[in-house]
Amino acid sequence: MDESFSVLVVDDERGMREGCRRILERHAALVDTAESGDEAVAKFARRHYDLALVDIRMPGMDGMETLDRLRALDPDAVTIMVTGYASLQTAIEATKRGAHDVLPKPFTPDQLLAKVFSAVERRQLTLEAKRLREERERRLLEIATEKSRLRTVINCMQDGVLVTNRDGDVVLSNPAATRLLLLDDSRLLEHNVADAARQAELVDMIEKVLREGDGVSMLAREIAVERENRVLMANVAPVRDENGERLGAVAVLRDITQLKELDRAKSQFVSMVSHELRAPLAVIEGYLGMVLGGMATDDPVEERLILSRSRARAQSLLTLIDDLLDISRIEAGQLAKRVETLDPAEICRDVLGLLRPQAAARGIVLREESAGDLPRIQADREDVVRVLTNLVSNAIKYNRDEGQVVVRSSIEGGYLRLDVVDTGLGIAAEDTSKIFDEFYRVKRRETREITGTGLGLAIAKRIVDSYNGVVKVASELGKGSTFSVFLPLGDIANMRNAIE
Repeated sequence: MDESFSVLVVDDERGMREGCRRILERHAALVDTAESGDEAVAKFARRHYDLALVDIRMPGMDGMETLDRLRALDPDAVTIMVTGYASLQTAIEATKRGAHDVLPKPFTPDQLLAKVFSAVERRQLTLEAKRLREERERRLLEIATEKSRLRTVINCMQDGVLVTNRDGDVVLSNPAATRLLLLDDSRLLEHNVADAARQAELVDMIEKVLREGDGVSMLAREIAVERENRVLMANVAPVRDENGERLGAVAVLRDITQLKELDRAKSQFVSMVSHELRAPLAVIEGYLGMVLGGMATDDPVEERLILSRSRARAQSLLTLIDDLLDISRIEAGQLAKRVETLDPAEICRDVLGLLRPQAAARGIVLREESAGDLPRIQADREDVVRVLTNLVSNAIKYNRDEGQVVVRSSIEGGYLRLDVVDTGLGIAAEDTSKIFDEFYRVKRRETREITGTGLGLAIAKRIVDSYNGVVKVASELGKGSTFSVFLPLGDIANMRNAIE
């Protein structure tokens, strides 16, 4: 037994106090005395003793009341009631009040030590039990906190997490898993994965890991969720304890739909660019082959025609490269804007003047119509010129001979409205929603000979979008098209909903 304990002897007889003190000092770390209940309570308030020997009969506060006061100060206090009037009733009453034992007077040193050692042992066991209980509660709190933290982290993950026990019953899932698998928690938790999950491929992977876990470190597979046209990447691995025993399986699900679409878009982009580059290069190569092979005539007119066609094809390659660079810069936000105050009518006149020779070659009339004095706009001049140039150039290319193109400018609801109206071929209704996509070109017999990169409208739309503007199109086959651009006036922004 640990002998580093403290004792308080409470007795109104000085001889009894001193006698107990001399006997206990050889075994205890501290022996203190008090001649009354009040003094005992005062000393106990300053420090808690491991054991108190309390005389029942004392003037003033008696032993029973002293016992109550001491236990109020320390509920774990161990006391021995000392009395010269020992009786069964006394022992019962003392025990009810929390006394560990009753020591009748007179007693021998061995009797005293036996009672004291028993009481101190109880005190030590009580304190140890209390310490273990507090340690257990602290551990449980730490576990609960860690579990809560882990649950919070798992629930916040964008990847789905699904954990099963060795029998295949789902014991843990997060909201992302139920969302990706199109399920709800009631269909997952405490249900077998074969009954809960609708994805047969995922179930097969989990069952294989549970069945052959010792030979499987991880399985990875793409899973198609057909109802939402989504693709998931599923990784399934066994869950083991510190001894390597298999406890279950964990599945991590990631939505890779956008990655797959990006991969398809990249492949499509490479295919389109390759086609757009190949066609003019093939023509240039053919003409150069004719010249180098001596197949060209001595007719200067014919030679000039070959060179002109080669130059036109080379120019289309340069235009395509410029358009591709502009698309990439716009999407990356790398095009620096030099915003200034612009006169819309002046820009319209400049663009029409630039494109008038192209229109005159086919007898197409270009006209500008302005609704009076227009307010200035805040924009980058090159952006506005590029948008109008692309729209008017298309209106010329897809127009009929002897047709006309009209550029109208007006104010509508806080926006500058620019309409490019042509009398050309028109666009079918099913094509109007696609013409602003990269490389999309309307494929019809009438457009077969018209050259272009399929990027002009895409660039125009992205420029207008960068100003919180809108581009709209209205068209009718055989009668022509109207492209309408809405650009905010001054500092007005975020008004797209007003005209959409």
